Amino acid sequence: MADTPLKVMGLSGSIGRQSKNGMLVDLALRKAQENGAEVHFWDLEEKPLPLVGEKGCWSNPIVKEFQEMASSCDAFLVSSPEYHGTMSGVMKNTFDWVYDQHVGGKVFGLMSTLGGISNSNTLNHMRIMLRWLHANPVSQQLAVGHVKEAFDDDGNLADDGMTARLDSLVASVLKTATMYRNM
Repeated sequence: MADTPLKVMGLSGSIGRQSKNGMLVDLALRKAQENGAEVHFWDLEEKPLPLVGEKGCWSNPIVKEFQEMASSCDAFLVSSPEYHGTMSGVMKNTFDWVYDQHVGGKVFGLMSTLGGISNSNTLNHMRIMLRWLHANPVSQQLAVGHVKEAFDDDGNLADDGMTARLDSLVASVLKTATMYRNM
């Protein structure tokens, strides 16, 4: 198992990879892949998760596939926009489909985007939620404020300081997941 690459799943609290959160998750996954991880982006545009409690949701094959994928991963890189001081409904619904049996003891790297100045509300709320799921978010985190100006024309973070923080976050997730795997 030590020779097997870490499996990292990316989750966006926005629909579509072209959203700012999708772009941020893709950047993080690219960095994880450059460091030897096997990466998977769960694209809600291609495989939408139903609302929890919706008719027929409990037997939905996409939900089962999502839960199986989550169970098979060692770590997660997630990003949510901040709406009204907390994570998006899309992010919350995504997390509502996983339980301790899927993500308990697994490592998370948390990111958020905001239209204005950065703060930690969404990150803190995701930490609380993950604690209930017995998951382990790393201490590093990334809040990208003024998100409309945060990316350059190539889809990279425009600020070198933010890029360095993203690098540190991804490195911490991979290091911690490796440590947990070897315990």
